Amino acid sequence: MDHAKLAELQGPDSIFSGLSLQDWADVARRAVQINFAKGKEILSQGDAGDGLLILTEGSARVSMLTANGREIVLAYAEPGAVLGEIALLDGGERTASVTATSAGSALQLGRNALRDFAASHPDFAWSLMQQLARRLRTADQTIESDRAYASGPRLARYLKRLIRMDVETAQRVELSQTELGNFAGMSREHINRQLRSWEESGVISLEQGRVRVLDADMLEDISESEG
Repeated sequence: MDHAKLAELQGPDSIFSGLSLQDWADVARRAVQINFAKGKEILSQGDAGDGLLILTEGSARVSMLTANGREIVLAYAEPGAVLGEIALLDGGERTASVTATSAGSALQLGRNALRDFAASHPDFAWSLMQQLARRLRTADQTIESDRAYASGPRLARYLKRLIRMDVETAQRVELSQTELGNFAGMSREHINRQLRSWEESGVISLEQGRVRVLDADMLEDISESEG
């Protein structure tokens, strides 16, 4: 993947948001490209966080295991995603695992390489602090929001985060109900009851276990309700 594409794919919460093409060339020069097969665990929960990955091709699932062995899906990553930066920055253990859901590749950047890049790019160091502060603010708001919302609105808000446009320009979530339940922190049975109710109301349709949003405005209204 070329530097322009990497720059284009960085969202506002990426630690590399705002880098110039020359900056990306400097990052790539310090990184090592790795390739992985579908199903490969490319980062492991509990391991030392001595590097981060910038996904350049393929997709991956970010998840964590609780003390009782339950898997919680935190996110699904696509090209451009930065993975493993928290443990790299604070020197702690990885808080989650990243498993490839398709074959792909990534740029691997070690702690010393990132430190060297930050030292030679002072604007990046300041931008990094701003990004981390925004994440902390967002995390606080999410915790407060999840306390305030009932399970229906909470599921609607998770669906809003996960929907993407398919080739038919219809909004669809490419997750099973079990995976969706793991992501939203709800049981499969609860997920199924809620989705069936929304299907009867014309908000969504269920197609081979996948969710297609039919009425995005109604889903928005549900997500903002008090339950």
